[in-house]
Amino acid sequence: MKKPDNWPMSLRPSRVSNRLKRGCLKSPLGFGDFRSRECCLNFVELHTWVIILSMIHEKRKKVVFKHYDQNQPMLLPPSLDDLVPANHPVRVVNEVIERIDIGVLELGYKGGGASSYHPRLLLKVLVYAYLRNIYSSRKIEQALQENVHFMWLAGNARPDHNTLADFRSKRLKDHLEKIFSQVVLLLVEEGAVSLREVILDGTKIEANANRYTFVWAKTVERNKQRIREQLRDVWKYVERASAEEEQAPNEPDFEAVDPEAVTRAVRAIDEELLKAEPDAKTRQRVRKLRRELPGRAAKVEAQERMLDGRRSSSKTDHDATFMRMKEDHLGNGQLRPAYNVQLATEGHFLTGYTLTQSAGDTTALPEHVGKMIETYGTEPESVTADAGYGSEENYAYLEKRAIKAFVKFPGFDSGKPKGKFAADNFQYDAETDTYRCPAGHVMEFSEDRVKTTQNGRKQNVKIYRTEACGGCPMRAECSKGEGDGRSSATKKF
Repeated sequence: MKKPDNWPMSLRPSRVSNRLKRGCLKSPLGFGDFRSRECCLNFVELHTWVIILSMIHEKRKKVVFKHYDQNQPMLLPPSLDDLVPANHPVRVVNEVIERIDIGVLELGYKGGGASSYHPRLLLKVLVYAYLRNIYSSRKIEQALQENVHFMWLAGNARPDHNTLADFRSKRLKDHLEKIFSQVVLLLVEEGAVSLREVILDGTKIEANANRYTFVWAKTVERNKQRIREQLRDVWKYVERASAEEEQAPNEPDFEAVDPEAVTRAVRAIDEELLKAEPDAKTRQRVRKLRRELPGRAAKVEAQERMLDGRRSSSKTDHDATFMRMKEDHLGNGQLRPAYNVQLATEGHFLTGYTLTQSAGDTTALPEHVGKMIETYGTEPESVTADAGYGSEENYAYLEKRAIKAFVKFPGFDSGKPKGKFAADNFQYDAETDTYRCPAGHVMEFSEDRVKTTQNGRKQNVKIYRTEACGGCPMRAECSKGEGDGRSSATKKF
């Protein structure tokens, strides 16, 4: 129980209790000697009243709340600008987009009709929404009605989700790269980046597509081969029937597998069979080919267009390629429809991006660097990348443009111990154009070969051989081949 500050010291409950316990001779209230029974009873009654009064005093303390009135009118309503901190990211977005040229967006609007929301307003809202990990047009619409920062950025305008979605998918889609490049050039003006170096890396982003419906190039090729085999099987019957009549028919083209070519081949087979008077089973087979093969050929042709030279494609997102994603927490690396996004950075700023359909990074370097040169009109002094970009084609491309290549070759960081007969241990003699293996045998130049890369580039490879392997005691460590010699291939880089 809390002690009241305005009570006399002698009347405070703790003092009275202590005196009572000690059996003091004098009562604090003048009731006489505590040793008498009557005086003790009077004092106990008084002590009880002291406790009760102190409790009443505690309950009578007033609780004070801050003023709250939702209907309180304001003489001067607060400004939204006062509610946004000076260093808030929304102010950075606003300032940057105010400084870029959006003329290409304004040209996409036609005159007449109802007024439209300004493209600069919509661009600010979308950029800030993406900065806050808000991608749904409906959630952006909700933020424009509830979030003070969105309200301030949009000037209290409230475009609906249809307006936001149409602007993003129709008007902004073809001009986003130009707007991005203007932002990078602003960073150059501010001295944040110089565009003299490119640090390149790629990341796979899973597509919003069904991961279980896909088309494989090998499957398409097998289906084409089955169509050819079915046509050739029927044609063999035609050839046998014509041999009996000593007539050599003109064989149609079975290599081209498209609806028109297949239809012509079936028609040619049908015409030749009429001359040979086939049995009912053969006629039924030809009718089935005439009914089914053109449709199957059309399907194969559509799948080839979808693949466009790739090894796989998604049926629900034709541009997505099946790629092996990073392992999950269980150590499973699954094939999923995805895109390979190439990103260039400098000083923690993103300076360029390229969206590719190739699962590997090797073929992406020339396209990405070339796109940056075309966009900014200047060539970088150096390119830094990991071993995934190491290839003769990429080294030659950078050397031709006099760009320093800080690009590791494949296997640089493998961490595996290199054996005695690793490629690095073969010594080259430029004067005699020969190699000497770790066992001391000389390998002489044998032939030139041409290898075609994934991009279709011709690559010259020099082959060196030796015939001294037969009696070499180290043969088992060096080569697993059964021949008498060992060959070694060398490239330009």
